[in-house]
Amino acid sequence: MKNSLKFCVVLLSVLLFSCSNKNDWQTAVASPDSTIKVEFKLAEKGEPTYLVTFKNNEVIKKSTLGSFDLKDMASLKENFEIIIATKSNFSEVWEMPWGEQTKVENNYNELKIELQEKTDLKRKLTIVFRVYNDGLGFRYEFPEQENLSEVIITDENTQFNLTGNHTVWWAPGDWDIYEHLYTTSKFNEIDALSKVNHPDLGQTYIPENAINTPATMKTDEGLYFSFHEASLVDYSGMTLKIDKENLSMTSELVGSERKGYKVKRTVPFHTPWRTIQIAEKAGDLIESRLIVNLNEPNKIGDVSWFKPTKYTGIWWEMHLGKSTWDFSAQQDMTSFTTDAKPHGNHGATTKNAKAFIDFSAKNNIGAVLVEGWNTGWEHWIGFEDREGVFDFVTPYPDYDLKEVVRYGKEKGVEIIMHHETSAATETYEKQQDTAYALMQSLGIHTVKTGYVGKILPKGEYHHGQYMVNQYNNAVIKAAKYQVAINAHEPIKATGLRRTYPNTISREGLRGQEFNAWASDGGNPPEHLPIVAFTRMLAGPIDYTPGIFDIKFDKWKKYNQVNTTIAQQLALYVVIYSPIQMAADLIENYEGNPALQFIKDVGVDWQTTKVLNGEIGDFVTIARKERKSENWFVGGITDENAREMDISFDFLSPDTNYGAIIYEDAEDSDWNKNPTSINIRKIDITNQSNLKLKLAPGGGFSISLKQLNK
Repeated sequence: MKNSLKFCVVLLSVLLFSCSNKNDWQTAVASPDSTIKVEFKLAEKGEPTYLVTFKNNEVIKKSTLGSFDLKDMASLKENFEIIIATKSNFSEVWEMPWGEQTKVENNYNELKIELQEKTDLKRKLTIVFRVYNDGLGFRYEFPEQENLSEVIITDENTQFNLTGNHTVWWAPGDWDIYEHLYTTSKFNEIDALSKVNHPDLGQTYIPENAINTPATMKTDEGLYFSFHEASLVDYSGMTLKIDKENLSMTSELVGSERKGYKVKRTVPFHTPWRTIQIAEKAGDLIESRLIVNLNEPNKIGDVSWFKPTKYTGIWWEMHLGKSTWDFSAQQDMTSFTTDAKPHGNHGATTKNAKAFIDFSAKNNIGAVLVEGWNTGWEHWIGFEDREGVFDFVTPYPDYDLKEVVRYGKEKGVEIIMHHETSAATETYEKQQDTAYALMQSLGIHTVKTGYVGKILPKGEYHHGQYMVNQYNNAVIKAAKYQVAINAHEPIKATGLRRTYPNTISREGLRGQEFNAWASDGGNPPEHLPIVAFTRMLAGPIDYTPGIFDIKFDKWKKYNQVNTTIAQQLALYVVIYSPIQMAADLIENYEGNPALQFIKDVGVDWQTTKVLNGEIGDFVTIARKERKSENWFVGGITDENAREMDISFDFLSPDTNYGAIIYEDAEDSDWNKNPTSINIRKIDITNQSNLKLKLAPGGGFSISLKQLNK
């Protein structure tokens, strides 16, 4: 009945539009609540254009659409006429197998406009708009047609004309890395090219004054936008080229020097969705599910074999310099031999792995990541030709993979595999089946992948079409072996976790490790209050929180984490991922009462609510655990101390909760006294209100468990 009704709506729309004069066609579609409206029109020369209004106020001025520059072919941009236009609506509720919430409402109105050139080849192009209550997405579809069988795109010129000089939180449109700090500026002050030479980012490449997505903005009137893309498949990642004078952005696709174009596709195909989230409160951007909704439903079926979890690991100690990834000082790239001279500082030993397993088992932590376990680390960086260096099935002599897995199972702790590819894509592609099969035989279901370095083959970039396909194909292949992927140095997240829910998390930001060795002093206190409203809108983040030894003077006297310990706890709630690392050294947790929050906090959520927030300043998020009635709250601030009034009206009525509060002490400060923390217990109901003080660079976290009635 539902499908029949939808068909009737579409048919009625077709009939109505067919009765119009094609030359006068002007189409529009509004969100289900009518607050957002998109108007489409062909301009004087037959160029597709659109504009967007919010509550009858223009928020995107008239902008051009569908202007494609093509190799060896005339551009596809004008002389169009509308062949047919259809409207439809869609509404469903779907369930996340894991995520920020259990049920997701997917409710939109759609406008589909089929265009054809009036002259020459009469090429066809379809533009589809989907408008939601929290924003919109649009994409281009190249239907099967007689005079166009293959498209080689040198530029896609989608335009976003802004209505004012908005405040923007932006990272440069780097073709090779997503690990820049965010900058806050007015739109006409954006200067991405000033970020080209960064000493800690070896493979950075920024060819234009362009910014990456998600790019979040705030108008002078207090309205929020975030520009991004959804369902990035077999296409290049999109950056946004800045026109400061005209307050305009144009899509700038990541290219390939090796191939000399941006995208090559066989017709029929469609592009990713270009998305605009719109909100009156900053927190509504975080609660929006626009990006996942614009992706196709689950294609791989049951993923119950993946369990959201907390994990520890042999990782942070390498960044501190306590141990190394490599086993020996060997420099011969041709082979690894067991008679190579070990330097005695290797981290991934059987003994060390078992110590992490014991700690995890004792502290309600379900998994252990082991980096540096496999041969090749002596030669993985600094060499031009890295193909063939890593072996993804052969351990070093001091690491017994099967024994570590066996011991973990005995203790109820899973092992997370690690595959650092050194961006040598052909080597990894050749070994994937063997590597994933080994994992399957051992019952290992999660792998952290890495792509550090310049992409091989030369001339490709991390975010071009070639690498988009590499990352996505790895996820598809891994699913056949019941393997989930946490990708580092990844392509941007675009909601494909809905379609392939073994895409569990990814880095794709300036992470915790920069605090250990970055030459600029690490991530400033404002970093994560920006990340929550920018990068996190794209999808889960493997940020690796939980550093308790904030100063780590024993290892790095001139580096530190620029938060308080209370903020490190809050990040387990604020920065979302279905896998959350307790990243510090084991010895720094032992005997510290703050560890209790890491033991208690959930990783898989039934409900998520943003209680407050301003971009770059502060944010507080409450999440309800999926398989219990427990709630957890986390709040963080920037370099400024502040007070927050927290209402607990989201809790169940007529219910008492036992709350443990982990908060900054009176003398806490991210730099002067970062480990000072106050822990207290109180009872709370949904009528309760609490005033909390956050230190500079500080935060708080609260665990809430129902008391026996």
